[in-house]
Amino acid sequence: MLPPRRPPRLPLKAIFYDSFLSNGLLLFTAFVIVGAFIVMFRLLNVLIKMQQIQIYKEQGFEAFQEAQARPMENFWNNMYKRWTKVVPVEKEEDILFDHNYDGIKELDNSLPPWWVAMFYITIAFAGIYLFYFHVSGVGKSSKEQYEVEVKKAEIAIAAFQAKQADKVDEENLVPLEKETDIAAGKTLFTTNCVACHGALGEGGVGPNMTDNFWIHGGSVKNIYQTIKNGVPEKGMIAWSNQLRPADMHRLASYILTLQGTNPPNGKAPEGTEFVPEAAATPQDTTATPAEPAAPIGSGQ
Repeated sequence: MLPPRRPPRLPLKAIFYDSFLSNGLLLFTAFVIVGAFIVMFRLLNVLIKMQQIQIYKEQGFEAFQEAQARPMENFWNNMYKRWTKVVPVEKEEDILFDHNYDGIKELDNSLPPWWVAMFYITIAFAGIYLFYFHVSGVGKSSKEQYEVEVKKAEIAIAAFQAKQADKVDEENLVPLEKETDIAAGKTLFTTNCVACHGALGEGGVGPNMTDNFWIHGGSVKNIYQTIKNGVPEKGMIAWSNQLRPADMHRLASYILTLQGTNPPNGKAPEGTEFVPEAAATPQDTTATPAEPAAPIGSGQ
């Protein structure tokens, strides 16, 4: 099995420009957000100065000096009031609307500055998002991201299947029939088995592979297990340390093709005769067949 093809690599120049645009847009977004916070902070300072000037105009310079001479408020309390524009309860009458609905009164509160800042940040983010994903062509749409992930999954599946190619289900082995598998099994037999079993499987130190007599069973599963585990007491090594499971399967399948070839100088049979299960339980053909039914209207 051929190894899975790797996806084509993008040129270094294209990768550089894609990375540059992506990082540039991220930096631009960060600058916009930071800039929005700075602008809001400066705006709050301007509003405070305008409030101080209004106090100076309405209440005189003494009131302004008194406001300036007041001790500075705690930093966190000050920031909380700035970002929420909380109106003290004693001053709610100044922002109270004239209408009254069943005793329910309405205050003319302004939107909290933090909410306004977030609103403008989301507008800026939406513009950047629109440009990045729908105008510049750099960002991938949801469909494109899905297709990329599918390709990655297909490559991972192919790689996994390539690793599983050498695994064999030993409980459900069947003889291989493809010419390529049989040819590979013959090559393995010639390389590893000829010294003991002969070039044609006629036997030598090891038993004859061409007759119907087997010491450890003659099914493809039996032969596979014999190859895998070896027969140490007879000097046959366990080939599982040298051959892959798929190769042992090919070798076992090739050995079965030697059945009945009757090569010259064949070694005498050893073991017991092996009869395949399908042949061991033939159908009973001695039963008397049932008489055919008489045709309708025959009068019999």
